[in-house]
Amino acid sequence: MTKLLIRFFIKNPDNTGDASVREAYGILAGAVGIACNILLGAVKFLIGIMSGSVAIQADAVNNLADVGSSAVMLIGAKLAGRPADKEHPYGHARMEYIAALVIAFLIFLVGFELGKESILKIISPMPVDFSFAMIAVLVCSIFIKLWMSRFTANIGRRIDSAAMSAATSDSIADVVSTGAILVSSLIGYFGGINLDGYIGVLVAGFVFYAGIGILRNTISPLMGEAPDDRTVSELYRRILSYEGIIGIHDLMVHSYGPGKRIASAHAEVRADSDIMTIHEVIDTAEREIGAEMGILLTLHLDPVEVDNELLNETKAKIALLLREIDPAIGFHDFRMVSGENRTNLIFDIVVRPGTSLAEQQRLTKRIADAVKEMDPTYVCILSVDMDFGGTCES
Repeated sequence: MTKLLIRFFIKNPDNTGDASVREAYGILAGAVGIACNILLGAVKFLIGIMSGSVAIQADAVNNLADVGSSAVMLIGAKLAGRPADKEHPYGHARMEYIAALVIAFLIFLVGFELGKESILKIISPMPVDFSFAMIAVLVCSIFIKLWMSRFTANIGRRIDSAAMSAATSDSIADVVSTGAILVSSLIGYFGGINLDGYIGVLVAGFVFYAGIGILRNTISPLMGEAPDDRTVSELYRRILSYEGIIGIHDLMVHSYGPGKRIASAHAEVRADSDIMTIHEVIDTAEREIGAEMGILLTLHLDPVEVDNELLNETKAKIALLLREIDPAIGFHDFRMVSGENRTNLIFDIVVRPGTSLAEQQRLTKRIADAVKEMDPTYVCILSVDMDFGGTCES
């Protein structure tokens, strides 16, 4: 069914880097969610009223709230597909994260109302009428929600969408909650035990848990998270594959939403390279890697002396010294500028993200003192970089 819907409604479904294709996927998922949840919510609400089950009524309200979630997902997909403008030069792809946040808050609202009604039912229990029509509706609901979870998960994998992941989590929570209601109904009928209110509280707990998971997975990329190891490794591998590029540092990757990543790095080249030739290499790397990985890549050309024996020997000593101080520290842009009575060692050290200013100052002083012990004529001029790329390169 999923493949049929995608083939029927999505043009060029494999071209997920295209904003219009992503938008079409979002609209399809939102429309399917609205249709399924309206049907489930209406039928469950009718059955819940007829049977007197607060748990089924709450589950129906949950489905009707999911209609709002699907509408938010649809609107979010439309807004995320808007092109860049003066106010938003990097596009609107982060609207998918905003949509996921709205879905999470709707889920919390439903969970709160569901829990409140269930607690009232525990305090003042009411008999629940059993019918096989009720069981049939609950079973059908479980199967539909299972299919919806697979449907949104499939689309989410295709377009790397936080909103789809949120919708998938919501559907799975609905499966659990409806399954719990089904079990309580059977226990009530065959065992004579009224668990309706208690199951309602349990369902509310699952709903809250799903909302917390969505918040956790959405807030992090909105705040700006570190790139994944796979992306960093792939960027290093590809950049270093170009002839003339001998090292990389200061790699930074920014995400402005699914499919909207911007990366920059300093590409080290031999200082005696032909400037026009190496500039062409840098331009080619930016263009080809950007197209292959779907990243807007900018490389800064950084000349490095490689045949200076004194510089290489001193650099090796500094590398050993830094490893003794802290193996996680990296360094780059190493230069030596000799004067009449002193030699300035100018380089950047790379520390872990979150290293406090006080710790940075302690490290730079410790390094400067250690270098001074190595040679009293050496004076360190240090800058501190954060390891935004997730790996230290020296």
